Amino acid sequence: MKEKIKEVIEKIRPYLQADGGDIELVDVDEKTGIVKVRLLGVCGGCPMSMMTLKAGVEQRIKKEVPEVKEVVAV
Repeated sequence: MKEKIKEVIEKIRPYLQADGGDIELVDVDEKTGIVKVRLLGVCGGCPMSMMTLKAGVEQRIKKEVPEVKEVVAV
């Protein structure tokens, strides 16, 4: 599961980098389906970062890796 998530993050990363941000995979809890990520660069302090996380990153990861229940920022 972790490798699948890494692959999805690599697909998302160029879009975040285009706006001066980035994303880092911190942890995957396969039992609960919770993925922890860290938003970096301008994404880390952006007021829209939670929308980016939930509407963009989480939806894309859940679509491609259905075992994922939630993506949270740490």
